[in-house]
Amino acid sequence: MISIEQVSDKAGLKAFISLPSHLYADDPHWVQPLHVERIEHLSAKNPASDHIHWQAWIARRGGEVVGRITAQVDSLHRDLHGMDTGHFGMLDAIDDEAVFSLLTHTAETWLRKQGAHRITGPFGLNINQESGLLVDGFDTPPSALMEHGKPYYAARLEQQGYAKGMDLLAYWMRRTDLSFTPALTSLMDCMRGRVTIRQLDRKHFAREMQVLRAVFNDAWQKNWGFVPFTEREFDEMGAQLKFLVPEDMIYIAEVDGEPCAFIVALPNINEAIADLDGRLLPLGWAKLLWRLKVSGVRTARVPLMGVRQQYQFSRMGPIIALLLIEALKAPFEKRDIEALEMSWILETNTGMRTILDRIGAAPYKRYRLYEKAI
Repeated sequence: MISIEQVSDKAGLKAFISLPSHLYADDPHWVQPLHVERIEHLSAKNPASDHIHWQAWIARRGGEVVGRITAQVDSLHRDLHGMDTGHFGMLDAIDDEAVFSLLTHTAETWLRKQGAHRITGPFGLNINQESGLLVDGFDTPPSALMEHGKPYYAARLEQQGYAKGMDLLAYWMRRTDLSFTPALTSLMDCMRGRVTIRQLDRKHFAREMQVLRAVFNDAWQKNWGFVPFTEREFDEMGAQLKFLVPEDMIYIAEVDGEPCAFIVALPNINEAIADLDGRLLPLGWAKLLWRLKVSGVRTARVPLMGVRQQYQFSRMGPIIALLLIEALKAPFEKRDIEALEMSWILETNTGMRTILDRIGAAPYKRYRLYEKAI
């Protein structure tokens, strides 16, 4: 007998957060997130809670937790994409069709009560956070703030009537493979006199973060499922980036003195926490700080990048992107960062995909966003 429970107290939240540690116990590529980070993510401390209303459930069989799911309504998404939209996320479960059926039915029922007639996901909790169901690339660990999954998830979800809405790609590139052809180098050299690439100014960090926010919201506004970052969300992100990211791994591009693009490279936290079992106490904090600040990590991820709309379909747009990527090469060499994940990239973003193909990157993971009429 399978039962469903609404998460409404600390015990339920603990069971919800703990489920993956049991499901993925035999998966050598899974990295357990930090428990404290997951708790804050699902609390009012998450600034996305200003515009997202959500509910979580766990499924039990014989007292054992065998599945989990969230359903959420994002008012900012509804403003842009319709008042009938809703989402699901953080889906994990044993390989049992009945469990998936109960979880998705529960989420759909709750969303219909919120006025939703369309459901998309998985998001945790919206598209600016962990997004997509892993459908290809199970043989390597996820990078920081990216999802892992079980190979059977896609088939089980599709049995419940869910269909592909959009695929997201993660590209992998070794630092030593990063190269620019003579033709690209010539184009880049022609633009250097007009395009300035500079490091983020830490003396004015809060102001700089709002520059990044303005560029991102402009750059991504026409993309599938776009939801703008709020000022409070970027303030919170800035606090995290200030702690985690060296100053020479955030760059802003300017044309005639006006910010037009940016790139952020994040040391791969998952590499640093892989053996902590989600715990920072008693020694996890010390190990994490040592690995990030002293011994270093060998991989990184670019989670944020954007070029303003006015340049995206011009000759300058791809060159600006290339100049930003080029700027990361020196700090990567300095820190002995061997490889980089660029993620995620919409499968329909042929411009960026072409750029990455031409400089030696290759897609190695695919994440799927599903949709269904409810």
